Amino acid sequence: MIVTILYFAQARERSGVPSESLELRDGSALSAAIAAIRARHPGLDPLWDHLAVAVDGVLAPADAPLRDGAEIALLPPVSGG
Repeated sequence: MIVTILYFAQARERSGVPSESLELRDGSALSAAIAAIRARHPGLDPLWDHLAVAVDGVLAPADAPLRDGAEIALLPPVSGG
């Protein structure tokens, strides 16, 4: 299956891309996508403890199942007020 990864703010800066496609095995969970993203973009390592991850617009746990065509968004914390 193919999923789309969307990078926002600091995640975009550190990955060097605004988005990309990722091929995963059918039936993969979000954790498989995260592992692949981490391998592709080690510059994101300092952010992982602070990132929220959404699948199709909804915050999701690592064991969330993925579907073909899913959008995974990496959302750094927002500052300001």
